[in-house]
Amino acid sequence: MFNETENQIINVVHELAESKIKPRAREIDEKAYVPEDIIQAMRDMGLFALYIPEKYGGNGLRFSVLMKIIEEISYACPSTALILDGTLTLFAEPVIMFGSEDLKQRYLTRVASGEIGGLAITEPGAGSDAASITTRAEKSGDGYVINGTKTFISNGRTAKFFVVDTSTDRALKHKGITTFVVDANTPGLEISRDIHKLGIRGSSTVELNFNNVFVDSSNIVGKYNEGFRVIMETLDAGRVGVAAQALGIAKSAFDEALEYINTRRQFGNKIINFEGIQFTIAEMESRIKASELLIYDAADKYDKKQNSIEASSIAKMYASDTAMYVAERSLQLFGGYGYTTDFNAERHLRDAKITQIYEGTNEIQKLIIAREIMKGHGFM
Repeated sequence: MFNETENQIINVVHELAESKIKPRAREIDEKAYVPEDIIQAMRDMGLFALYIPEKYGGNGLRFSVLMKIIEEISYACPSTALILDGTLTLFAEPVIMFGSEDLKQRYLTRVASGEIGGLAITEPGAGSDAASITTRAEKSGDGYVINGTKTFISNGRTAKFFVVDTSTDRALKHKGITTFVVDANTPGLEISRDIHKLGIRGSSTVELNFNNVFVDSSNIVGKYNEGFRVIMETLDAGRVGVAAQALGIAKSAFDEALEYINTRRQFGNKIINFEGIQFTIAEMESRIKASELLIYDAADKYDKKQNSIEASSIAKMYASDTAMYVAERSLQLFGGYGYTTDFNAERHLRDAKITQIYEGTNEIQKLIIAREIMKGHGFM
């Protein structure tokens, strides 16, 4: 799956995750932020540059490699992984795919140097129905003035810039959406509140208010009124990223539970030797292995510029359901200890839940998968 150079990079990331990130995962969860020294360690290792094309100061590595790196860091701490994932799959990727040369030069070089980005599409009244956004961008001189509210924005307090979708012609609905890059320090752009969450607590999640935020026309990502395509294709990449995150969580929960049941004794025997327990771990491992195959199949399709809509939705849906299943069963294997903070089982369960929700709920993924099946059979 990976060549020698790619495996060397993955191994170095694995060592960073194990030595520097994993030991502080509980601290990150409790204090609800990722310490700057950990983010700096990722910068120093060049992780933000890995997926950026060489022309803009990056290494130009494959999407599949990025997914493996997201998995490795998620195994240690999904909150930390989301900083990198959100920057590269949700901010950099739409700029790579649709941005002008000027936009790429101005922003991808900054990402390669370690600046954090985010994606701002969700609104209080527009989540799964992305075409129903009410944030508006109106023409003003050489640019546009944006007004509205975005919510559930990952990397909210750490991001230096966001990809933002706006309505530029409400009458056209999804055909009247335009996407912009907006700098976080632009006058009128304010964080109205921090959003406190069940899991991935270390990831900064905020609500953004746009109050007469002026953005130059040169910051349009793609073309005027074609932003819906930008967002949809960005989410294809983002869903594989969520799947990789879910896989890392599932593997971590499984490994810790496996170690515990191999030492815990009841009725004079290790509980790993009980048949019912073995049935459980066999099911957990099978789902993890299946998720892995689905994720890297989707990533491979994405690398090859093949249609990856169905593959990414299946991977995201199955891997996130697997993460929840494995995390819940792992907690059960710990018994009463699983419900305490003595072990990580309860944190894995809290972290896993969001993977079934963001980048499109799993119910939405089922609709996407069904639509692609119908298209493939000529029913649409």
